[in-house]
Amino acid sequence: MAKAKSTRFDVIVFGATSFVGQILCRYLLEQFGVADAGTGTGSGAGARSKEKLRWAAAGRSLEKLEALRASLGSAATDLPLQVADAADETALRALCVQTRVLVSTVGPYALYGEPLVKVCCETGTDYCDLTGETPWIGRMIAAHEAAAKASGARIVHCCGFDSIPSDLGVWTLQQAAVVKFAKPCTEVKMRVKAMKGGASGGTVASLLNVVREAATNPALRRELANPYSLCPPESQPKLRQRSVNGAAYDTDFNAWCAPFVMAAINTRVVFRSNAITKVADPAKFKYDEAMLTGEGVKGRLSALGLAGGLGGFVVAAALPPSRWLLEKFVLPAPGDGPSPEAQENGFFDLRFFGRTEDGQTLRVKVTGDRDPGYGSTAKMLGQAAACLANDISKSEKPGGFWTPATIFGEALVTRLVKDAGLTFIVDENSDA
Repeated sequence: MAKAKSTRFDVIVFGATSFVGQILCRYLLEQFGVADAGTGTGSGAGARSKEKLRWAAAGRSLEKLEALRASLGSAATDLPLQVADAADETALRALCVQTRVLVSTVGPYALYGEPLVKVCCETGTDYCDLTGETPWIGRMIAAHEAAAKASGARIVHCCGFDSIPSDLGVWTLQQAAVVKFAKPCTEVKMRVKAMKGGASGGTVASLLNVVREAATNPALRRELANPYSLCPPESQPKLRQRSVNGAAYDTDFNAWCAPFVMAAINTRVVFRSNAITKVADPAKFKYDEAMLTGEGVKGRLSALGLAGGLGGFVVAAALPPSRWLLEKFVLPAPGDGPSPEAQENGFFDLRFFGRTEDGQTLRVKVTGDRDPGYGSTAKMLGQAAACLANDISKSEKPGGFWTPATIFGEALVTRLVKDAGLTFIVDENSDA
């Protein structure tokens, strides 16, 4: 068990009234109910799980928090509310002393996220979020990892669609490879076979903020181009990594593929995981991601269209006039996102292919049953927080900056399969 200090709460959701925060709170309520903050018991009636989780909702507006609680129905009547602003370190510190884990959905993290990470690292409070802003993550590691190690705070970024399916998909494949071949795969690919989901204004704002900064910052552009940007300095090999930047034919999948918008985030997290664990030799380990578009002429045309569309969006987002037009007339505004129906109807299907140094191969399939960025992300983030609070002891995993695979591993995979609609399936015959 992870319980190392006596606190009022196990988990506090900071940013509870944001688009993802509201979905997360609804999921936590359905999964765990509302437990009395003093005894750990209470109105858990109707909760899917018998696991106890004392949790609270936090944000900067009490009025909005009360509206959120009302929208959750009678089961949330006793849900505790906490008020704090993302820039107010005193208020954030007051949150930290009350809980063992803080979950943040307040983005763009590069604009609003550092004070909470700083305070968590100073107070020994565990933290997880759903950021995909790799330059910001790198800055947080450089600025606060020493404090986290000293205080015992475990900081886990990227606990949503980016990058839990990728990171734990590779973890699952490598675990299976070691069992089956007595060695890890040195080459791994992830291909998106199918995916359906929408984007929220918060995610778009985070993406545009990165593009905006990179447009005027050559050093940031070099960092974004470095696949090892999140790895410790001593684990950044010179190995040139493959990157699918246009239409390409993949013989391992017998299909055309196109760039995947999340690849720049997920690959950095996977490389950091491997650098920390050294399951595969970092100097030999290759990993890349792309979207499958099908076979033949149709597949190639689809790949060309996706590659061109993504390239055009990045160029438009980098230029102030066209970025303004996108924000005003095309892209969702902060607070907006896919409807509940769209979240329910969304899904994702990811395929992993691994090859050992001597040519043996293995495949893994990872699926999710909701809109990847929101419906499924909220469930992944909620289970990551519960896992951090209840499953992972500080003696086993001490303070520092971790990735989902390196701190959670099997414990989170089990939770995601049981209660979050994900599957992790190893194809035992794929080396034939």
